[in-house]
Amino acid sequence: MPSKLIEKTLRVNRLPHIWCPGCGHGILMRDVAQAIDNCGLDPDKVVIVSGIGCSSRAAGYMNYNTLHTTHGRALAFATGVKMANPDLTVICITGDGDCTAIGGNHLIHACRRNIDITSIVFNNNIYGMTGGQYSPTTPHGEKGTTAPYGNIDYNFDIPKLAEAAGATFTGRCTAYHAPQAIKLIEDAIKHHGFSLIEGMSVCPTYYGRKNKKGDSVAMMNWQKDTCIDAKVASKLPPEKLEGKILIGELSRDESKEEYTDMYMKIIEKCGGNK
Repeated sequence: MPSKLIEKTLRVNRLPHIWCPGCGHGILMRDVAQAIDNCGLDPDKVVIVSGIGCSSRAAGYMNYNTLHTTHGRALAFATGVKMANPDLTVICITGDGDCTAIGGNHLIHACRRNIDITSIVFNNNIYGMTGGQYSPTTPHGEKGTTAPYGNIDYNFDIPKLAEAAGATFTGRCTAYHAPQAIKLIEDAIKHHGFSLIEGMSVCPTYYGRKNKKGDSVAMMNWQKDTCIDAKVASKLPPEKLEGKILIGELSRDESKEEYTDMYMKIIEKCGGNK
């Protein structure tokens, strides 16, 4: 991460971060910081909200207005911030467990409201902070401390879940494809409505070790070899896409009105704030 970007966007006095060696979360946090900087946003009007988990530590390191909230409730707090001051740019950094397990109900309702929040889900496929339990995104058959013989649940596709619930912008990026991730997050921030980006991280400490995926380099090389841009994929025959994971912008809907805009119209009908 360039030193100028660190000094501009992070709380230097709180570094180094606590993430394990090889964790992909630091890369994804850098991507978010770079995207915010590229958008030319006023730092005083940016709010970073997080819940609980490995990913949610990012809020403590980022030099903006920040809220480190309770487990699964990040989007509920973010909704409150956006409703109180719609002029703020609200970005929610959350994890696969925080967002799709205990926070799943808040996720689907934030999506259906189409409130102008950008949610970035750092997905490491496991509960890393609390000991390696399997999560809603642990692939079927993979192991965790609570699934020593393999996970029998089928995992969520987070962007598809969000799109089905009403999100008007969805996408997926990886820790390996950093330049593409930065551009995707920029587009999500600029979109006027609820945006969700799944950031595929790597967790060599728990997920990788439990499932013999190798070190962080091996796990990122797997991302390089397995992921393909959705625009490129659209031009390929089905047999070329077998076993591939789509990254980039996955869905966009400009037809739905944003939630706080609709709410302000109600306030105006009632005579405004008195």
